[in-house]
Amino acid sequence: MAKQNRRRRTGRKPAAAPGLPVEQALSGDPAQVADAIATVAFLAAQGDKNAIDRFIDQVTGAELAAGVQLAGQRIIARAFDFGWLPADIHEAARRRVDEFATAYLTDLMAEHRADFPAESVDEIWQSQLTELAAAVWWTPTHPHLDQWADRALLTPEEALTAALSAFALLIQLPKLEQIAPLPGTRRHTTHHHVDEKTLGRVRGLLAKAESTSFAEEAETLSAKAQELMTKYAIDRALLHSQQTAPDLPAARRIWLETPYTDAKALLIDMVTRANRARAIFVAEWGFVTVVGDDTDLDAVEILSTSLLVQATRAMIDNATTDESRSRHYRKAFLTAYATRIGELLTKAAEATIANAPTQLLPVLASHQQRVDQAFDTYFPTVRSRGITIRSAEGWTAGTEAADQACFDKR
Repeated sequence: MAKQNRRRRTGRKPAAAPGLPVEQALSGDPAQVADAIATVAFLAAQGDKNAIDRFIDQVTGAELAAGVQLAGQRIIARAFDFGWLPADIHEAARRRVDEFATAYLTDLMAEHRADFPAESVDEIWQSQLTELAAAVWWTPTHPHLDQWADRALLTPEEALTAALSAFALLIQLPKLEQIAPLPGTRRHTTHHHVDEKTLGRVRGLLAKAESTSFAEEAETLSAKAQELMTKYAIDRALLHSQQTAPDLPAARRIWLETPYTDAKALLIDMVTRANRARAIFVAEWGFVTVVGDDTDLDAVEILSTSLLVQATRAMIDNATTDESRSRHYRKAFLTAYATRIGELLTKAAEATIANAPTQLLPVLASHQQRVDQAFDTYFPTVRSRGITIRSAEGWTAGTEAADQACFDKR
């Protein structure tokens, strides 16, 4: 009950605001209610902070559940048509709306998925929904909104507020590249990921690298992880070169936590380049899209995740003065760390490739051409942007930390 009391509305009744589609909501027709809900969500998305409260205050007692469900189905389908995947919507919600609106979106995505047979849903889609534990738990014969409100311990007004906030977020989402086939399109994509045995070994090495307090040990463990991933990628490339129709490059989005997202995006870009892929940063929403073969994307994701942990830990451990705790210093530290990591990664990759069979070089050249073509198709207009550095001390410390804590340079 504490959660419910904490979010209970005040019960105030302000005067009706002109321009709100209250008559549609009171009509009882689910289609008209859905149109009214969409209009209010649009107003909220455009910055009208009181649109949702005004609307709810004017329609208290109206039968809105069916209209809310219909509006949700339409708006979530639009977001998916705009290229957003389940994990993307969840990450955007986690950053911009509260836990209740985020939970409502999870149910909305589960309902959308339930309309399609399993064979028509891409592996990436299904894995993301499974990761979110998105499933239809409610009874279809009763309005979802009412059942969800009871489950979340919310009043009807609070549940409607959460749903409208979720819709407003979805309406704000810009159009992205379609990097995975939509459910129901029956366009199958074959994914070739790094095998679980190799991934298990790499994760184990990186976990030890993240937890050790000895720079030399972290360096050795991280270098071994990079070596394993590079060797696996080489073996896959040689195997695919014997196929008449090699796999097309894929794409994946990696979301970043604030602050210093531009410096963190640079680190991912450096890891991406060393692993024969391409990356682009969407600063407004805080994610990087990486284009490459599935095995290369697996390498980028697992190595980037570990290196971000190592970089953040090194930055915090280095915070011994007022200057080293400042934003300018920390941004410079992470940027220098990322730059140096890129140099070390590239050297490590080149050394591994140099020991590979001679027939690998034309294979890699063909691979790079396919990745570049795919990247240009996804992003025909790309604008480069630099990072402003205002702390020389932070840059020097970040470079030194990367030298100590990342990759074997032998």
